[in-house]
Amino acid sequence: QVHLVESGGGSVQAGDSLRLSCVASGDPRNRYCMAWFRQAPGKEREAVADADSVKGRFIISHDNIKHTLSLQMNSLKPEDSAMYYCAGRIADPKTPCGRHLPSLFPYWGQGTQVTVSS
Repeated sequence: QVHLVESGGGSVQAGDSLRLSCVASGDPRNRYCMAWFRQAPGKEREAVADADSVKGRFIISHDNIKHTLSLQMNSLKPEDSAMYYCAGRIADPKTPCGRHLPSLFPYWGQGTQVTVSS
């Protein structure tokens, strides 16, 4: 069982920066894979790390000992507007943490809204 809590979202202007954080609470004996996803209305949920549109602007950092995940978002654009979710799963050597198919993650936070105005 894992409880995930995101924070840091808000409404900003294009070009601004935001830093999102996720803290996972679970069995301290386990190791976890964690990932950021985002979903805008009418669009599929996508892994932030796999989105070509964020390359060079977003930085993800993961501490799998402290069970924390951060997302530094720079030079935000209106198309970045979405609900951002933190997701987690117990680490499995057969499934590398770099695999970001949403169905692989049984644990999800409630999300934090990011709105970027032009």
